[in-house]
Amino acid sequence: YSWNLIHGILFMASYSLSSENSYSQMLHKYVYCVNVVGTQNANNLITVSTDGKMCSWSLDMLSQPQESMELVYNKSKPVAVTGMAFPAGDVNNYVVGSEEGMVYSASRHGSKAGIAEMFEGHQGPVTGISCHNAVGTVDFSHLFITSSFDWTVKLWSIKHNKPLYSFEDNADYVYDVSWSPVHPALFASVDGMGRLDLWNLNNDTEVPTASVTIEGACALNRVRWASGGREVAVGDSEGRVWIYDVGELAVPHPEDWSRFARTLVEIRANRGDGEEEGAVELAA
Repeated sequence: YSWNLIHGILFMASYSLSSENSYSQMLHKYVYCVNVVGTQNANNLITVSTDGKMCSWSLDMLSQPQESMELVYNKSKPVAVTGMAFPAGDVNNYVVGSEEGMVYSASRHGSKAGIAEMFEGHQGPVTGISCHNAVGTVDFSHLFITSSFDWTVKLWSIKHNKPLYSFEDNADYVYDVSWSPVHPALFASVDGMGRLDLWNLNNDTEVPTASVTIEGACALNRVRWASGGREVAVGDSEGRVWIYDVGELAVPHPEDWSRFARTLVEIRANRGDGEEEGAVELAA
């Protein structure tokens, strides 16, 4: 609801500006990505649209952005952004998914502000993107996952421009994906067949640990975790929101962090280049 409310405020603000106002050229046309970054007392609203424009807003003044940036790869290719995610605690660096299926790393400020690296792997538009944000004894903040119209979910590291792993258990568009905020190896995904999947990568990387299909089997297009990590909310194509209690599956154990580090080593080894950084994960 708040996400829609934010969108409504932004669009109302954009329409209230006259065509002569220079800021009207800075506002979005199609906003698919909204993130609030920072602390409770010092934060910004970050929006990115399919025209490749990133804006930073103060929640106290939504009539015009504080900053604006065109997201262009290699100084020539505008990026049509469909998803955006910031690593936990980071207000500068972020990753975006795009209509053409590419993923990009980017930053808001500094000498390398804008698009930095390109990540190739999806064969269709990226529909969802989520950075690992569970905090524990091992740092996994370099990891992120994406979903796509190509029926897959992919696991990435910001250190590699190719996916570490591709999850291919779906038979329809995968519309969204989200890491658990508390469990290092757990994420959720939703697809066009109305299926919610929970993946615990410490248990299995081939098939979901748990799945449920909603009544009527209409498409599920959004998934978000509660901050405590015990419940997950999904939105469907009929405008309904479903809340699921994940139960004990959502509860991390102290050994899950080291187990996930070993899981990553195995994934890299199976991928063929695990020797290069496998030991780094265990020592992180």
